[in-house]
Amino acid sequence: MKFIVGTKTGMTQVFDEEGVCRAATVLKVDPAIISQVRTEETDGYTAVQIASGEKKESRVSKAEKGHFGAPVAAAREFRPATGYETALEGAEKGAELNVTMFEPGDAITVSAISKGKGFQGVVKRHGFKGGRRSHGQKHSEREPGSIGATGPARVFKGTKMAGRMGSDKVTVKGLKVLQVNADENILVVSGAVPGRKGTLVEVFETPEAK
Repeated sequence: MKFIVGTKTGMTQVFDEEGVCRAATVLKVDPAIISQVRTEETDGYTAVQIASGEKKESRVSKAEKGHFGAPVAAAREFRPATGYETALEGAEKGAELNVTMFEPGDAITVSAISKGKGFQGVVKRHGFKGGRRSHGQKHSEREPGSIGATGPARVFKGTKMAGRMGSDKVTVKGLKVLQVNADENILVVSGAVPGRKGTLVEVFETPEAK
């Protein structure tokens, strides 16, 4: 069982042992504790609540003190993507989570909310080719074209059209831990991670790698 929640701080380059330069993402991981464990039997799903940070004790209610056992600043529920529930096997309330749980070379899977891109057209959103740049077309290079059906005389559900793009939970597989810095609570992972700087990133060991 290896999982943690960190904050994306940006990207960099890392040279591996073979001297190959690899793109990498830097994650800031604050030490945390497991404040609650949810199971399929009691709650209907598998998840854990992770508490981290500190705040003034005078600002913590009695209920929060009893639940967390400490004046934590923030808590959020960690629920692995479908098919990765086994990443939480063995999780116990009160267990500490930090970057030392991982080692360079560990195979991991990450989940995060992707960048929001607002309302976009079909060319950017779905990769449409667009119209021809000849034969008298003036303003229709990026139009979607015909969307109806002659027989039913309606637009089918699921038709690829313009709309909101981004701000979706994206899970990326096949990444690896490149570096672990316990002194600064830094985790460097290979490749790109969804989201902007400051996005919360869920990192857990790929079950198939065990």
